[in-house]
Amino acid sequence: MSPIAYTALIIAAAVVLFVTNRVPVVLVAMGTALSLWATGVLTLPQALGGLGDPAVIFIAALFVVSSGLEVTGVTAWAGQLLIKGAGEESRTRLLLLTMGLVSLLTALISVNGAVAALLPVVVVIAVRLKRNSSQLLMPLVFAAHAGSMLALTGTPVNVLVSEAGMDAGVGGFGFFEFALAGIPLLAGSMAIMILFGQKLLPERNGATMPADFSRHAKTLVEQYGLASGIYQLRVRATCPYVGKPAASIDLAAFPGLQLVAIQEGDSAGPLRRDAIAEGDHVLLRGDTEAAANFAAAMHLAFRDESAATGAGEETLFNRRSGLAEVVIPPRSGLIAQSVFPGMVTDSGDLIILAVQRSGNEIAAQSATTQAGAIVLEAGDTMLLQGTWKALDTHLDDPDVLVVSSPELVRRQAVPMGPGAKQAVIILFGMVLLLATGIVPPAVAGLLAAGAIILTGIMTVEQSYRAISWTTVILVGAMMPLSTAMVETGAAKLLAERLVLMVGDAGPMALLAGLFILTAVMGQLISNTATALIVIPIGVAAAASMGISPKPVLMSTAVAAAGAFLTPIATPTNLMVMGPGGYAFSDYWKLGLPLLIWFFIVAVFIVPLIWRF
Repeated sequence: MSPIAYTALIIAAAVVLFVTNRVPVVLVAMGTALSLWATGVLTLPQALGGLGDPAVIFIAALFVVSSGLEVTGVTAWAGQLLIKGAGEESRTRLLLLTMGLVSLLTALISVNGAVAALLPVVVVIAVRLKRNSSQLLMPLVFAAHAGSMLALTGTPVNVLVSEAGMDAGVGGFGFFEFALAGIPLLAGSMAIMILFGQKLLPERNGATMPADFSRHAKTLVEQYGLASGIYQLRVRATCPYVGKPAASIDLAAFPGLQLVAIQEGDSAGPLRRDAIAEGDHVLLRGDTEAAANFAAAMHLAFRDESAATGAGEETLFNRRSGLAEVVIPPRSGLIAQSVFPGMVTDSGDLIILAVQRSGNEIAAQSATTQAGAIVLEAGDTMLLQGTWKALDTHLDDPDVLVVSSPELVRRQAVPMGPGAKQAVIILFGMVLLLATGIVPPAVAGLLAAGAIILTGIMTVEQSYRAISWTTVILVGAMMPLSTAMVETGAAKLLAERLVLMVGDAGPMALLAGLFILTAVMGQLISNTATALIVIPIGVAAAASMGISPKPVLMSTAVAAAGAFLTPIATPTNLMVMGPGGYAFSDYWKLGLPLLIWFFIVAVFIVPLIWRF
């Protein structure tokens, strides 16, 4: 068999396996790359070269940047803004805002960057509003494809067609000139997805959808009886406790008040110094009037109005510190140890706020002494409070089982938390590098991911976990298919024959033929590789027909953006496959009407703007 025949056979087998969905997609992708090597179509470096491709590295780096935005609460903040703007009931308004935002972001930082940044936001919205993620994620990606035609930086294909225009002597396209075609594309795409998306998309969620932690703090403080009666008082300069040890605090004259803990003002962690200082906080539990009298007598200030009313969840759960619930498992080293509410753990970073046994709080009357201490048993639950960093660090302990990961809780429930400003600055820095083209996209992504780690937003281990390795391997393993199509001459052969078939039927027929060829190839190989194959053939055909290559080039760019029919068409299609719970066959149902609209724009509208 010839190399072209082998390539066709491998593509057909891969498509069948993807469609049937009986073999893991990663194995199909790796099998495709290895088959190209085994049949002699590609050398081993060529067959495995996609795994080290700059585009794959860029995608991996984007996952780290996206996770950094999520960890710091930037995505939670963006999600809250979207929910607030769209309302909880309006599907149309939610889709309009989401698709509008991703399209504008795509125009600046490319499809991959925009989808990677907004993917966790949309997942959080789906969880928060109890909507199926499958109804939101595919519109997100398809709107990004349409948005890539709004500016020169939207996709590498735009740069390729602009350069091809300059090489052909007709001049390139302006930075926002693409929007003349992009705005109709985006408007029509949004209309199709709003009108028909609900029927054409499945009602599913991803296998690993996160829980909704938006009310996590309120649930915990209510369960442990802390919903009211917890107060955080700030030590003023005139307070008599300044310069004295924590043991000097005496509540004997204020019956009904219990001292929970003393927190350092700068770190929000338990007091480590020998003496209390101005700005430290005193956590109290008890009657509101007694707390107010104590604050007035000792020159203490309520942290804010919510604290003055005893709103426990806001006092204990905020940008600086949080709560965590842990269970004592069998064979834990903590069994038979004595603890009491207000006790600081051995690490000195966490405070035990309450202990429950069989769902009932026990021995809550003790606050700062061992009197009436609780002897822990297997199955007891403890509510711990501390800084987010302390919770992340000290709860990775075999002696306790964490009910809900503090990291996951913080990502959803603490908008614009610690490190949010740095994460936003890093994001804007990456956008600037991508928009100006000072460095290649892979370098911009790696610099941003490195900055996320260097600023302490994430550790190296956390960055490893943030990367969707299934997506990275899948994209890298399928890239050699593009190489095989070019190396064997299969793509060029197909393109030339199509041009010969339609060349005598006029320029409109040429645009239609090139669109079909580009769109079909773009469902199997990258749109950039497809454009590289089709662009020179389209320019040559335009020259032979005596027409301007500009409408041919713009039509090719539109066709390349219409990668809707398969999950392997683009990396972003693959990004949402898992979180959206999509099957291979789900893509074409909504993708086909969109592709028809792209065909109308490319063949009938583009020539009205860029004349033959």
